[in-house]
Amino acid sequence: MTKLQLRAFLYQLGCFAILFVLFRYLVDRYSGLTGLWIPFTAFAIATLIGPKFQAVKTKDGEKLFMKWIFIKGIREIG
Repeated sequence: MTKLQLRAFLYQLGCFAILFVLFRYLVDRYSGLTGLWIPFTAFAIATLIGPKFQAVKTKDGEKLFMKWIFIKGIREIG
């Protein structure tokens, strides 16, 4: 696993964790769901809404890219 692949994994994990905790709180607070439905719903929402990070080898070297539902296209990250 290269340095950029590790960074992509950590970004993906961090974004998912933040969104999961946020949506778990919101689902628990504002919906009528109980039990295991709360984390399952939060997991599904965080997975669908979270940005996707990927390290790709290009002719200029390895680069980190991000794709997100709220932005158009694919963005290069640092």
